[in-house]
Amino acid sequence: MDGMHRTPIAPLDVEIDGVGKYAPASSVEDLTALLTSLEWPYTKPKEFHRALVSSFDALDHVIEPSAAREAFVNAAHAAGMHVLPDDMAEVRKAG
Repeated sequence: MDGMHRTPIAPLDVEIDGVGKYAPASSVEDLTALLTSLEWPYTKPKEFHRALVSSFDALDHVIEPSAAREAFVNAAHAAGMHVLPDDMAEVRKAG
C-alpha cells in the first residue's frame, strides 16, 4: 500500500488465529482487513457488524478513526480475543 492514504489509529495487536498469535493494526484499513480475514471468529455477529460498519464509516470520514478502533476492540473482546495494549493488565495477571 505504498503511496496510498492510510487512516491512522492508536496501534494495537489483536490475538487472532490462536492463543498468543497477534496481528498488528495501525490504521482503519488494517482493522477492516482483520475483520474480513478468514481468521476472524464470526461468533458474535452483532459486534462484528458494528465494527465493520464503523470501519467503513471511518474510511468515509463519517466517524472518527478512534470510534472504529473502539468498535473493533469491543468485537474482538466479544469474540474472546485479547487486544494489546488495551488488555495488558489482564494479560500480565494471567501470565
